[in-house]
Amino acid sequence: MTANPERLERRARNILLHQLSRSMRTEQQLRELMLRREIPAEIFEPILVRFREAELIDDQKFADSYVATRLQAGKSVNAIRRELAGKGISQGIVDQATSEISAEQELARATKLALQRAARMASLEPQVARRRLQGFLARRGFSANVVFAALREVDRAR
Repeated sequence: MTANPERLERRARNILLHQLSRSMRTEQQLRELMLRREIPAEIFEPILVRFREAELIDDQKFADSYVATRLQAGKSVNAIRRELAGKGISQGIVDQATSEISAEQELARATKLALQRAARMASLEPQVARRRLQGFLARRGFSANVVFAALREVDRAR
């Protein structure tokens, strides 16, 4: 039994509106959702175009918002770039969204995180605390250079 195209179109529009009312989504995420819901591409692609034209779907706004949120959560620019790419954001948009973040800001963020975490590790042996801080910053996606510079700042603060 095949579904009526009008009914499928209405269903696709409702699914998209529901998803977008919950939170911002990338166009790629919505496209994957439609395929998982077994909505044919010829039905949902025109709807995605209309939503994009109406600015209900805007990958640049999504990327800008995502970068701001993830920076507050203590993620590195490299980790954010990987996450955005995984969500289907084009490299150009990723570059634009992360272009204003300087190496100094990245180091300052890593140092702040390391100092906060080091304060909670005051009772540990210095080597153990340093190793754990190094792992913590590496898991956040900071490069080795940034990690070791932040650790030097923590050592100076002690």
